[in-house]
Amino acid sequence: MKKGIIARKVGMTQVFTETGNMVPVTVLEAGPCVVTQKKTVENDGYSAIQVGFVDKKASLVNKPMTGHFAKAGVTVKRYLKELRLENAETFEVGAEIKADMFAAGDKVDVSGISKGKGYQGSIKRHGQGRGPAAHGSKYHRAVGSMSSGTTPGRVKKNKKMPGHMGAASVTIQNLEIVTVDAEKNLILVKGAVPGPKGAIVVLKDTVKAD
Repeated sequence: MKKGIIARKVGMTQVFTETGNMVPVTVLEAGPCVVTQKKTVENDGYSAIQVGFVDKKASLVNKPMTGHFAKAGVTVKRYLKELRLENAETFEVGAEIKADMFAAGDKVDVSGISKGKGYQGSIKRHGQGRGPAAHGSKYHRAVGSMSSGTTPGRVKKNKKMPGHMGAASVTIQNLEIVTVDAEKNLILVKGAVPGPKGAIVVLKDTVKAD
């Protein structure tokens, strides 16, 4: 992985190709990000960079974090992410990373936190089927069979049950970048990415190289 950036999800729209085909895209405000820390094999045991995104009021940051940003010589940032890039040694602290590091046609993996759905039943959460639709069934959207009978006489592990749905870390792989607007720091990615509007996501080179 040689490229990575933090982005904010603006929303979804559609664009048209030169041949007239409609392509659904997600608009991402990618950067500008700044390198706030550089980790090396000698000091930390691995190679990576820490990048910051979106300015934040200095009065809202505690003293350790204030010193962290002061050491890097950058303004206080709201979001920090660590990127393990193969070429992390080539980046310097304080360097700026912008959307133009990607180009149209690149394939990326987008990671973020999915939309929270709260407590949901097994039909919505796991796609299970309904019970009989007759008026007397009294069993329309319940879980269904819980396990075997006398043996083992308990609910088995990993049984798909109602519970908390969403608000989990999700990565969508091998998405194609349709357009990059370097002036406005916008990247248009084909398809959907995790999270609601305004969500923070991370773009990286895809691990599924063609």
